[in-house]
Amino acid sequence: MNSTPTTSTRPYLIRALYEWCTDNGLTPYVAVRVDETVQVPREFVKDGEIVLNVSFDATQALKLGNDFIEFTARFGGVARSIIVPMGRVVAIYARENGQGMAFPQPESGAMDATTTPSRGLVSVAPHGAAIENSAAGLSAVPHDLPQTEPLADPPRPPSGSRPALKRVK
Repeated sequence: MNSTPTTSTRPYLIRALYEWCTDNGLTPYVAVRVDETVQVPREFVKDGEIVLNVSFDATQALKLGNDFIEFTARFGGVARSIIVPMGRVVAIYARENGQGMAFPQPESGAMDATTTPSRGLVSVAPHGAAIENSAAGLSAVPHDLPQTEPLADPPRPPSGSRPALKRVK
């Protein structure tokens, strides 16, 4: 039987979770592992990662394609063009409750959507315990990284424990 190469599931899952967040009035955030292929303001990158608010209120001309996430957002009051290869997205989740999905950390060097692994997916859930799985390269999504500025004040997250990653098998 012929085995034809398939496209990555990552862009489809990201679009589905983005739609789920917006349908439920939640704020979708994406965590991105930054390298030379990612176009973001470098002054907001911390430990090689940046968390971006990709809600309708925080972005202009948002395009969630198969290869890239593209939009314009304000950082420190200045409009910036953002381009993120899908292979560099490590998580998408709702800011208010932490529910979403994380992906394995991309390996060093550039990755494109066709070489992105689609195994080892985890969900983000507010359980307070971080995953430590060095074999899969997974880690908790940091919540203290700078984010894009929303055009309107978003609702405050509920108090309590911070979201943590949980492996889904």
